[in-house]
Amino acid sequence: MSQANDRAAETVAEDPHEGGFRPHAAITTERGGPRYAEFSEQVRLLMDNARYACPEGDQVDELIEHLAVVNEKLAKVRIDEWHSPAGTRIDLPSRGNITLPPYEVVEVSETGVVADLVFRDFHLGGNNAAHGGHIAVAFDDLGGYASAVAIQAVCRTAYLNVQYRSITPLNTTLRVRAWADRIEGRKVFIKGTMHDGDRLCAEMDALFIKLKPGQA
Repeated sequence: MSQANDRAAETVAEDPHEGGFRPHAAITTERGGPRYAEFSEQVRLLMDNARYACPEGDQVDELIEHLAVVNEKLAKVRIDEWHSPAGTRIDLPSRGNITLPPYEVVEVSETGVVADLVFRDFHLGGNNAAHGGHIAVAFDDLGGYASAVAIQAVCRTAYLNVQYRSITPLNTTLRVRAWADRIEGRKVFIKGTMHDGDRLCAEMDALFIKLKPGQA
């Protein structure tokens, strides 16, 4: 686990409403077992392959049967969101949340976070470029992380604007930065950038609101 993730784990252990998470139970890296990372990666590969696949005839029938079996098995082990490994495994990319583009936090400061992120085949928008909606999702999650770090509390998104400056490529390690530009009471104004090397791909301007006690 990286030092940044170590710090996040320590923060959550002290207060389960810090570090960008809202669990009702203590964070653990053991949920899902020692091979959960492999499971998560196989699901991501399924999403990637399905995005480009064009099965026909008997192949479609066979794939439907296999997927039906997998879905039946997964349905039997569903639990509530607060105890699910997906979203709470802070030792995995994007906390094990496959609905997010995978990223690794490389730095956490008092005002923000820095992460390395890769948009995969599943995140295709067109012409080998990442979909703008997935870019916004990445900014939203890391912006929420930055706001939680800056104000030491969980926040929700009030607005999020993305300026797309150049093509954002797939299967390329991108550097994303999100930081608190200023704090006004419960309001945390967040800025963010996404770079491919020295090239600016996109920028974020967002507002996150600190939750009141009892809100989730």
